[in-house]
Amino acid sequence: MNTVLLQKVTAALRESWSVDTSSTPAWAKDNPSIGQCAVTALIVQDYLGGEIVNAKALYGDVGVSHYFNLIEGELVDLTKGQFKQGTKFADPMAKTGNYATTREYCLSFPDTRTRYELLASRVTAVVGQPPINE
Repeated sequence: MNTVLLQKVTAALRESWSVDTSSTPAWAKDNPSIGQCAVTALIVQDYLGGEIVNAKALYGDVGVSHYFNLIEGELVDLTKGQFKQGTKFADPMAKTGNYATTREYCLSFPDTRTRYELLASRVTAVVGQPPINE
């Protein structure tokens, strides 16, 4: 895995996350990765390849869907920090619905696609190079 590029993309994402790229209006500057998992996983895949995977994040009685990346056998989760300490995660797997890939499934939701496109344009501007997987 290209760790230098991963560091650049990570920094660009952290600089670019906002309430308008989050899936929740509960987004806050002190928890900037909240609601950013699907769009972040899409962008990480754009730049570094690999697969997008999903796991149920469980904290007490609450369970939510969580997306992250599997690249060259390594899990890359840039938004895990949105969860409280003690959150448990089910085993990661593809979540495709009726689509061929998890990516296609995520992008089938108009709101996710809109947030992804906004975040992608911001990240590309910060990274200074286009994604490898356009």
